[in-house]
Amino acid sequence: MNKFFSTIAIAAVVSAGSLSASFAAEPIEGTWKRNDGTLIKFSGSGGRYCGTVANGKYKGKSIGCLRGKGNRYDGSINVLSEGKTYTGKAVVSGNTMKMSGCVLKVICKGENLRRQ
Repeated sequence: MNKFFSTIAIAAVVSAGSLSASFAAEPIEGTWKRNDGTLIKFSGSGGRYCGTVANGKYKGKSIGCLRGKGNRYDGSINVLSEGKTYTGKAVVSGNTMKMSGCVLKVICKGENLRRQ
């Protein structure tokens, strides 16, 4: 009977651990790949998530920070090749993140990134 309760206790701990892990991170957190192969790593907490280039010419540079939760985030996006910062947003859907940046909310550019 002691073995029975040990098995249940282990199963409960494993289940609780996987539940907390699945709810711990926001969908935007992690590494994302642009079409040109550039990797962007988003991390943060408290509703603020910042992206940093993980490889290539701009490695270590910030692409800006976004605030939000769930699958929608808003903030500023730096376009490093232009040296400009735009009002930006990101929407996460599964393993795809649609990022877009706008000037005066009129002229907008966007791209889809894939989770790595």
